[in-house]
Amino acid sequence: MFTGIVESLAEVIKIDQEGTNKTFTLKSSIAAEFKIDQSISHNGVCLTVTAIEGDTYKVTAVEETLLKTNLNSLYEAAKINLERCMPANGRFDGHIVQGHVDQTAICTRIESRDGSWLFDFEYDANPGNITVEKGSICINGVSLTVFNSAANSFRVAIIPYTYSFTNFHELKEGDSVNLEFDILGKYIKRILGGYQS
Repeated sequence: MFTGIVESLAEVIKIDQEGTNKTFTLKSSIAAEFKIDQSISHNGVCLTVTAIEGDTYKVTAVEETLLKTNLNSLYEAAKINLERCMPANGRFDGHIVQGHVDQTAICTRIESRDGSWLFDFEYDANPGNITVEKGSICINGVSLTVFNSAANSFRVAIIPYTYSFTNFHELKEGDSVNLEFDILGKYIKRILGGYQS
């Protein structure tokens, strides 16, 4: 389980296509603290560390993950948000994040507000995912608060620390991001809507 509080950025060093999978070689200042078989959130996607050498390490994304996330659009030198699993005795600074991306969204507008930034996102409403005003959303692994919540869009405000410390400073209008909707909201929606095949 994660909390959406990004620890560090990783840089994509190399991408190897292996059948329908992709293996990413990444460089991070905290890579030396990783362990083989450890689960790490990469832009909100839970991936397993398969190799470590100094400040570089490897993870593999299978076809299903590549189809449902923005990892397939990564390129060498791209920056990725990293978070290790929450320790059992740690503080819960964000919200419950599983590292299971629900779908992607497109950044439709970025507005600078003299010290903060407003980001607008649109997503396909057909899968039935929803946001609520002042509720939580995880964007590329970052726990944020929603406002201007609509049927297929929402807005978030980004403070200078988050803008600089995560890959939000690299986002451009038209870019794809990973979304994980609030797990509590998903359970409530399922309970109220019943099971559908």
